[in-house]
Amino acid sequence: MKKILLVLILGTGLFLHPYFSFGQGCVAIRQFSGIGNAVGQGNFQAAGDWNLSLNYRYFRSFRHFRGTHEEPSRIENNTEVINWSHGVDLNVSYAFTDRFYGLISLPYAYNERSSLYEHGRESRHKTYSQGLADMRIGGGYWLFSDEKPRKGNMALGLGLKLPTGDYAAKSTFYNVGPNGNSELRTVDQSIQLGDGGLGLIVDTQGIWELNQGLYGYYSGFYLFNPRNVNGTPTNRSRQSEAIMSVPDQFALRGGVFYGIKSVHGLGIILGGRAEGVPVRDILGESDGFRRPGYVISVEPGVSYMLGNVTATVNVPVALVRNRTQSLTDIADSSPGDVVHGDAAFADYLVNFSLAWRIPKKAPEIFNSL
Repeated sequence: MKKILLVLILGTGLFLHPYFSFGQGCVAIRQFSGIGNAVGQGNFQAAGDWNLSLNYRYFRSFRHFRGTHEEPSRIENNTEVINWSHGVDLNVSYAFTDRFYGLISLPYAYNERSSLYEHGRESRHKTYSQGLADMRIGGGYWLFSDEKPRKGNMALGLGLKLPTGDYAAKSTFYNVGPNGNSELRTVDQSIQLGDGGLGLIVDTQGIWELNQGLYGYYSGFYLFNPRNVNGTPTNRSRQSEAIMSVPDQFALRGGVFYGIKSVHGLGIILGGRAEGVPVRDILGESDGFRRPGYVISVEPGVSYMLGNVTATVNVPVALVRNRTQSLTDIADSSPGDVVHGDAAFADYLVNFSLAWRIPKKAPEIFNSL
């Protein structure tokens, strides 16, 4: 039965207490990953087991959307904003019982942002941010025990997002100071390392055996960020957007995993995912500047397990990109003049994960020493 108690997600890219992704571009979907093992491969956590994972995520955003409408003229005119984002998470999980587990995630990020409009519209320059992002701690509980045979399981989790990332990171901006000099300013919200809020994360994940070697899976989370604004200036012209908002965030994934019988440990994944930033927070006020929006992607991937180590690569490819109207857009609109900000999105993301399950019982190689 313990083969049914599979911890979902390493093989599929969005993890328990998921990161957030780190952005999809200018829509600042924060970096979230978490703890998990390969879907359908039996690499589960039993009571007393540890799980260590290292996750890397990369994207390049450059296509501008206003709503779901792309604006190709931005690339043609060389006015597009380009974000390069690299995120690395170190995750540690411990199973207190076969059903209850705890976890902690330490994320690190490096970002570059190239633009024309942020540097006096005279020449293109880059701004940068790097360092520790917002940590997560939490736990989860598998709903079904192994007392009765069943083909699947579901888990619910709770966690905290801690404001450990710098949410007022600065870089050099050119042609914007007195007499056209350079000036040290806070970087754009999309490459800030944190949001400054203490957040509550609720998540769920599940897996079900559909046929021999074929599994269906799902996972999702919602980040509640009750803090309204974080005090960080945006350097934007509209007064209603002068300070950065602390937005909620969400993600939902699902798909199938198939273990290839002819190659032991190899599995292929095909799924879909949706992630984004809502226009309004569920808890607290929603003032300040944010770029709400969402991305819907198809998510192919492959995973390989050797012993207690699992490697996974998946590449979500965007199908729908929507920069929705923000509250400040709506407030500044009139029947004859609709205000609708834009955002740059990536075509695809690259996710690579490496996880090591450390069983409670020491491997025989250590017992023989």
